[in-house]
Amino acid sequence: MLDPAFTARFQISFGDCDPAGIVFYPNFYRWFDATCHGWFRAAAGSHARLCAALGSVGVGLVDSGASFRSPATEGDVLDVALRVEAWNRKTVRLGYRGTVGDRLVVEGFELRAVFVHEDGRMRAGETAPLRALLERTDGNGR
Repeated sequence: MLDPAFTARFQISFGDCDPAGIVFYPNFYRWFDATCHGWFRAAAGSHARLCAALGSVGVGLVDSGASFRSPATEGDVLDVALRVEAWNRKTVRLGYRGTVGDRLVVEGFELRAVFVHEDGRMRAGETAPLRALLERTDGNGR
């Protein structure tokens, strides 16, 4: 598998867990999104600055999914690695892999589009400018 474009670390707290003491699954989607926005911050300073550079309204979600491989609990440190799985003309598919130590906890994906106003409507724009901007750095701000 390719090297991650960006990685983020999250300390799991009591409030992230359900009554059984394991992470409540929507939190994984929150951490995927936070990892993506961390990537944007590292490359462009913020989502807003990224959008200004692209002339877009936002880089938003079109589809997402996850497979939960093992439970994570309060006190665990979750490392989330983001990889670009595919650059398409109008979308980019991001893959996520969440681990606690060497243990795989979650695998997921997001399909994102660069939304622009065109002909009075909001549409998915070309991803080539986004790709060029994000590939100028290694994704971790270097």
